[in-house]
Amino acid sequence: MARGLPSTASLARFCQKLNRLKPLEESAMETPLQRCLSTLDLTLLGLGGMVGSGLYVLTGTVAKETAGPAVLLSFALAAVASLLSGLCYAEFGARLPRTGSAYLFTYVSMGELWAFLIGWNVLLEYLIGGAAVARAWSGYLDSMFSHRIHNFTQAHIGTWQVPLLAHYPDFLAAAIVLLASAFISCGARVSSWLNHTFTVVSLLLVLFIIILGFALARPQNWSAEEGGFAPFGFSGIMAGTATCFYAFVGFDVIAASSEEARNPKRAVPIAISISLGLAAGAYILVSTVLTLMVPWHSLNPNSALADAFYRRGYSWAGFIVAAGSICTMNTVLLSSLFSLPRIVYAMAVDGLFFQVFARVHPRTQVPLAGITVFGSLMSLLALLLDLEALVQFLSIGTLLAYTFVATSILVLRFQKSPPSSSPSPASPSPRVKEYHSFSDHTQLVGTNQASATEPGQLRPALRPYLGFLGRCSPGAAVAWALSILVASAITLACVLVFGDSVLHLPNWGYILLLLLSSVTFLLSLFVLGVHEQQRKDTFQIPMVPLTPALSILLNICLMLKLSYLTWVRVSIWLLIGLAVYFCYGIWHSKQNRQEPPELTTSHYVVFPSTNLEESVQTVQPPAQESSPTEQPTSP
Repeated sequence: MARGLPSTASLARFCQKLNRLKPLEESAMETPLQRCLSTLDLTLLGLGGMVGSGLYVLTGTVAKETAGPAVLLSFALAAVASLLSGLCYAEFGARLPRTGSAYLFTYVSMGELWAFLIGWNVLLEYLIGGAAVARAWSGYLDSMFSHRIHNFTQAHIGTWQVPLLAHYPDFLAAAIVLLASAFISCGARVSSWLNHTFTVVSLLLVLFIIILGFALARPQNWSAEEGGFAPFGFSGIMAGTATCFYAFVGFDVIAASSEEARNPKRAVPIAISISLGLAAGAYILVSTVLTLMVPWHSLNPNSALADAFYRRGYSWAGFIVAAGSICTMNTVLLSSLFSLPRIVYAMAVDGLFFQVFARVHPRTQVPLAGITVFGSLMSLLALLLDLEALVQFLSIGTLLAYTFVATSILVLRFQKSPPSSSPSPASPSPRVKEYHSFSDHTQLVGTNQASATEPGQLRPALRPYLGFLGRCSPGAAVAWALSILVASAITLACVLVFGDSVLHLPNWGYILLLLLSSVTFLLSLFVLGVHEQQRKDTFQIPMVPLTPALSILLNICLMLKLSYLTWVRVSIWLLIGLAVYFCYGIWHSKQNRQEPPELTTSHYVVFPSTNLEESVQTVQPPAQESSPTEQPTSP
């Protein structure tokens, strides 16, 4: 071999590092964080993250520019897509009550590299989301004072004409981020109490808007004279769904806070379900009364709800809505600042991010370094950047995380549970070291065959009819079916979203491609469905594999609706993340401590695995028996 080139064994070990999994610690409840959050706390935390700026900005924007009065259908479809993802988060949050959310869920099922990239995307989501909300908060407050703050800043500082930078620095937005960070650093109990206060005010405001809005409703605003109920057709409803999906992204704060919940196995699924249901009802009802109060084509996208009451002669109601919207945006900002340092903390504890962020303050029991650094960074973004061009980052980052979480559910459901027992010191046994990754399909000779009820095995009742699947290597059929499922979902989503307008296919070619991708998707679902699944005593999603598969398909469709510039920007961000991972994360990962330094003296025997995961075990050969005059020799 040429001098300086890596050996095959070195490349194999490097690939194993990229795909290594974090061990499942389902029963571990010990944590340096304070377990003080109840089911009500988590529910209000999720509501605060969802019922916020989207209610006062998205409803008017989507109704006027994308869907018309059918915006309520866009919110309903977005709620269904979010519910599918929310159920996946609920199962993981109940099974793994640790902070980390989508990052952790990907780490235990898909591998270290994918987990880091998902966590890296989630960091960007919270940073930009919090900064955007702070900017919107500043704008609403400024409008209540006749834009005096804006005019004062421009008069004394001037305006900028620099790409990606705002026209003027928003000191008010930066200040509110720093103030919120100070409250978050006081501990989870203080943050929860503050969120309760703002969320209750927000819910009372929503009830006020719905009741008074229905009293002022004019059904003729949905008539054909005003353009009808769905003036932009079905394509407008779907385009509106892709935008409205952002309104429901706040529920993942519940999963991110599961390590601070008193009873996460029960509280997380209940909180996610209730908060998603209440948020969906609020968005659908508010968008309904908005388009019934005034014609959809005359809405003011920047402050649609307050402006609607002003135009109907209820200026006092418009002022209440404007003031209440500022209070509501505080909940979204608190939600972002609450979740962001906890994701960073989870990555730092695993060694994939700088260790300073793994420290927890002994008195407040919060990751103070993460709150300080990333709160300051969010404040800087709110101060300087023009966030309008970057907001689409939020959607694609969230959709990527949701897709990986749904895929992780399928991986873990059909994966053999790891053994919990270990050899006792009294009984000598070979030194065993396991490497787990989703792509392996090998195991040592001598491992016991999986029983008929093992996850990933063909159901016994179907073996007489589907014997060809039973003849496959254990776990191989499930692995192939899952890979084909994801590939066919991508193909089917491309056909549904782009159609023949982009692909330029004749009608028969388009229909044939649609049928082939649909049949392949359904066949892969069928193959997964005939295999055994893991059964746990915690919450589990119903109708697996159908529910996570639909979530994957819907998320991919929504991602394809985003502009190509968004894909370019997120690709650049991912390249930066790869540089951080290969320069720091891969070398400081906690999993490095569990690996032997050399594998060259080990003996390997390969046998088909009984697990969906690969399980490559390294066993040292036993010492040879020595004669009475000869000392035992070590291998």
